[in-house]
Amino acid sequence: MARMVRFHEFGGPEVLRIEEADVPGPGDGEVQIRVKALGLNRAEAMIRTDSYIERPTLPSGLGLEAAGIVETVGKGVQGFAPGDAVSVVPPLSMVRWPAYGEFATFPAELVVKHPPSLGWEAAAAVWMQYVTAYGALIDLAELRRGDFVVITAASSSVGLAAIQIANMVGAIPIAVTRTSGKKHALFECGAMHVIASAEEDLEARLKEIAGPEGVRIVFDPVGGPAFEPLTAAMSRGGILIEYGALSPEPTPFPLYAVLAKSLTLRGFLIHEIVGDPARLEAAKAFVLDGLTSGSLQPVIAKAFPFDQIVEAHRFLESNAQFGKIVVTV
Repeated sequence: MARMVRFHEFGGPEVLRIEEADVPGPGDGEVQIRVKALGLNRAEAMIRTDSYIERPTLPSGLGLEAAGIVETVGKGVQGFAPGDAVSVVPPLSMVRWPAYGEFATFPAELVVKHPPSLGWEAAAAVWMQYVTAYGALIDLAELRRGDFVVITAASSSVGLAAIQIANMVGAIPIAVTRTSGKKHALFECGAMHVIASAEEDLEARLKEIAGPEGVRIVFDPVGGPAFEPLTAAMSRGGILIEYGALSPEPTPFPLYAVLAKSLTLRGFLIHEIVGDPARLEAAKAFVLDGLTSGSLQPVIAKAFPFDQIVEAHRFLESNAQFGKIVVTV
């Protein structure tokens, strides 16, 4: 028996329950870990409220990221042994492979021996943010030296990862945040420019920063009315990559900007990388290189103990965090 988090109905953080449950061993090609830390993601709040792309059968577990010690390996698994320190790339289904528990099981190809310099909290904060940002900016948009890249929701874990990756390749990250309260911290984390969208004219500021050529890449998890000023400031042939839907307002299709500039508006999910073995291996190598060199450094907003999983989800939904929320087990 081991403790795990489940929910029996959809709703707010209060529906999460810590329960005792039997823990089956890993199946063929799987690795079971004794969890030391969890990384929290917006997707987990969304599945809990029945607004995620995956709909669970209740009661359900949840969770996408974990770090810990290999407990046992399934048939056919090579390269891992009990006692190895590992972290986990988010699986395609958090219902099939939930992370929130004292033990968690994942496909072996998603389990990674991270640099030993990382503590458990940092290791649990690696893979969702860096693989998402890598997949969109490097794999898809081919971000290169000198590119202007707009990063909205910049104080989120993925936003901060995108800033670090942009700096790693010599691009120019423009961080967009709602108010000026997080401006200083964003500069400290490597943003070359910071725009407070609720206090400044977003389109005018982007044009001022990027000049007449405009911004080639926009990396956005928000949607909503900002599509119009964002695309108005983009360069001919630019690409806007949408990886979320945080805005409660409708998202307009900026027809004239798209036509006039031959823009690409592209949806992106981490599943594109996770589901493709070659692209996944390239992502792992890129992230591990960055972690080893120090170019990529997870930013931890706050750590909660496992017994405070409800409070951790409340903080997740407060939008007060700067970086990744983790839970220690």
